[in-house]
Amino acid sequence: MLEMKTKLLPHQEIGVQKLKKVKVCALFMEMGTGKTRTILELIKLRLDKKKVNHILWLCPCTVKESLKQELKKHLVNYDDTLFTICGIETLSSSIKANVKLRNLVETKKVYLVVDESTKVKNFNALRTQNIIALSEKCEYKAVLNGTPITKNEADLFSQFYILDSRILGYSSFWTFARYHINYDTYIPNKIKSIKYVDYITTRIAPYVFEVKKNDCLTLKNKFFYKKSFFLTSEQEEHYQMIANQLISELDEMKPNTVYNLFYALQSIACGFSISIDNYLDKNQKISREPFFVDPKENPRNKTLLAIIKESIKDSKVIICCTFLNEVNEIVKILGEKFGRNSYRTYTGSCNFKTRQKNLEDFELDNDAQFLVATKTTIGFGLNLQFVNNIIYYSNDWNFGTRSQSEDRVHRLGQMKDVNIYDIVAEDTIDVRINHCLNKKENILKVFLELIKDKKINIKKWLSTTTSEDKKE
Repeated sequence: MLEMKTKLLPHQEIGVQKLKKVKVCALFMEMGTGKTRTILELIKLRLDKKKVNHILWLCPCTVKESLKQELKKHLVNYDDTLFTICGIETLSSSIKANVKLRNLVETKKVYLVVDESTKVKNFNALRTQNIIALSEKCEYKAVLNGTPITKNEADLFSQFYILDSRILGYSSFWTFARYHINYDTYIPNKIKSIKYVDYITTRIAPYVFEVKKNDCLTLKNKFFYKKSFFLTSEQEEHYQMIANQLISELDEMKPNTVYNLFYALQSIACGFSISIDNYLDKNQKISREPFFVDPKENPRNKTLLAIIKESIKDSKVIICCTFLNEVNEIVKILGEKFGRNSYRTYTGSCNFKTRQKNLEDFELDNDAQFLVATKTTIGFGLNLQFVNNIIYYSNDWNFGTRSQSEDRVHRLGQMKDVNIYDIVAEDTIDVRINHCLNKKENILKVFLELIKDKKINIKKWLSTTTSEDKKE
């Protein structure tokens, strides 16, 4: 039995009323709208009627502890004998875990929950196939996600196949692709467009409850601030040299060569020196090292400190980085400026227990003002409503992880307006990345389409935006 401490909000009640009569469902609820509380209510209905007697909850490994805390927030008594919580990634690597879970679904009446279900969008991945094998033994199932589509509607196939292959009506991804996917002529396996989207949306509609924050919640405002700086003359010279070399070698139809161009230019803008000799001669990885002997001389770091001094002051702040090297450089500067206890880190290089301890310290220790994190690591499953300041020290071109990282603080329970600062190196690729994020565009996709369809000044396009770009 589940006894709830918290009540359903009106939009959650609407979701429950819609889905309580179906055995499988998809909660596509933006982060902060309470999808955990909603699915708990649906599970409770099945438990009360003895349709199920156990809950198997699959989620990213990094959010297992956060999920337990969320369950304890909503449940009068959290019974860990009623729940099995397992990391999705574990199903890729652990034979023992797979055997244990298969035994579980064969011996109990299990309600299967797949949380952050875009983690299983690749139908052929081992973890997806193992989850499908588990799902076939479960009568009641749900997939949860705030953003179910990260690239295109093909992302939905695996998620609904886990629920029931009959929903979309295809027995394999190959059959689905045959009817719905147009592949790029030049790039193998690259999806160009999706056909018959209306068919897909009509088929899934009875099983989906979708809600966005703006539709159901009165949240605090988000304020965005662009903090610009210019490269030093030495950085600028290095940037132009590398840009000219890579653009002259650019294979316009190969995403990896375009990616290397982006990676190199962004690295220089972030304060690294790039060596591409081995890359050009032997097609090896681009190598890099810090451009500045003293990281305090990096104008990006000077801009960071200026934001803290002028705008953040004594408030807690999350500093999001693209590269792990940046985290290491920032904590060195923060340690010298504010003391070693002023920061905690949250990156993939830390083990899970260390990350959790750092997160707890950041929340509870008044001296721990800064959480320095990689954006991809902080993007899933964390509730950080006690913070209302985020500094994006650098950005990549993935709008999905950017949006998810913002939603860690801009969600239900946030009591203050949220301030978001983007540090941007003018006249560099930073400008284009920032522009594409604001327009929710994929910079790689836009770039490939432009160079395929017409001639452009590549270097100019990467470092500037035009009035045509800015038209909505």
